[in-house]
Amino acid sequence: MSFAAWTMFGLFFLWSFLGMSIGNAMLASAVVYLLITGQDIALVATQSMNGLYGSFVLLAVPLFILAAEIMNASQLTERMYGFADMLVGRFKGGLAQVNILASVIFSGMSGSALADAAGPGKLEVEAMVRAGYAPGFAAALSSTSAIIGPIIPPSIPMVLYGVVSDTSIGFLFMAGVLPGLLLAGGQAALVAWFARTRDFPQGPPPKLHEAVRISLQSAPVLSLPVILLGGIYSGAVTPTEAAAVAAFCALLLAFFWYRTLTIPQFYRVLVESAKATGMVALTIAGALVMNWVVAAEQIPEAMGAWMIALNLSPGVFMFVITILFLLLGAFLDTMLMLLIIVPMLMPTVLALGIDPVHFGVVSVVNMMIGLITPPIGELVFLMAGVTGIKVAEISREIWPFLIVLIALLFVLVYVPAITLWLPETMGYVVQGDFMR
Repeated sequence: MSFAAWTMFGLFFLWSFLGMSIGNAMLASAVVYLLITGQDIALVATQSMNGLYGSFVLLAVPLFILAAEIMNASQLTERMYGFADMLVGRFKGGLAQVNILASVIFSGMSGSALADAAGPGKLEVEAMVRAGYAPGFAAALSSTSAIIGPIIPPSIPMVLYGVVSDTSIGFLFMAGVLPGLLLAGGQAALVAWFARTRDFPQGPPPKLHEAVRISLQSAPVLSLPVILLGGIYSGAVTPTEAAAVAAFCALLLAFFWYRTLTIPQFYRVLVESAKATGMVALTIAGALVMNWVVAAEQIPEAMGAWMIALNLSPGVFMFVITILFLLLGAFLDTMLMLLIIVPMLMPTVLALGIDPVHFGVVSVVNMMIGLITPPIGELVFLMAGVTGIKVAEISREIWPFLIVLIALLFVLVYVPAITLWLPETMGYVVQGDFMR
């Protein structure tokens, strides 16, 4: 890389360390590069914005954010929680299993780990603490179960990966179903073991009339994932159109069916959605200009040639990248890794015969694990903020979950059939023959 490029990356990490937002740090450091090299800033900005920002697919991001905000503000998440409690709350450690099941259900609507933690997660922690669970354990479980949100479709990170890697988002969504269920199953097994060793409480079984009432009340909101995913997989709607359908249906249920959303609340929903979208848009803007610099410096080509010269096998390459992402995920923002690092790796991924859908799902799972990895686990800090439980208390309880999730991550890496089976049944043609 040139001196200007080294300066750009150095300033980016310095400003990020000093507390500047990721988007602003990327924009400011990229502008310094352009000034040093004498580039026309307006021309670069125009070329960048006409590229990724012209993508119709990116409209899915603010729409999924809006859908999640509506569900959290209008108590739709409480309906899902009540249904999950009715199903598994009667077993030993049942409330902990409810936590996981509620995250699986919510994941079919929001596509955001942070929305899951801030909405159902807070509700779940409060219920578990009232039932006698240790606060640190309840918050740790809510943090880890929230990562299922962006793995089981829909998924905002998968939308971004699909855009930067030119991969079908529909097939990425399908590929995330089984891995998401696998991670949920691993967490459920660990909770079942804890339930025996720590003697977790057991809830009473619901009476028949209560089960019927809860099921009928929850049916409309539980139908949203079916409508959403059914529309995508049947080809009736694109992922972006499905995001619009999700937001519209959530709004209809909140206003007219459950009548739990008022006009002032809806105004606050729009404000919060606009804030979240603005943060995402600013990060994407910074990544666009930074990616222009990366392309101008021919970094992906140089990195690909270097890795190919090392004569790494696809299996070793995936091992190295998995470890690298686990380490980086503990410190770097997920969107930074998706928008900057992934595009640099894609030429090597394709050259080694690794399927881009498989690589995308594994990368997203890896980055979601980074959200709960100390010392900068974003979900851990968010959960501490919304519940008042100390970060250190949550971090002590999160390590068993991290070990299980990392072990399952390597299963996904080296058993691509788990990821690719469902897309293949829907007509996807696998690219490459890694571990097949």
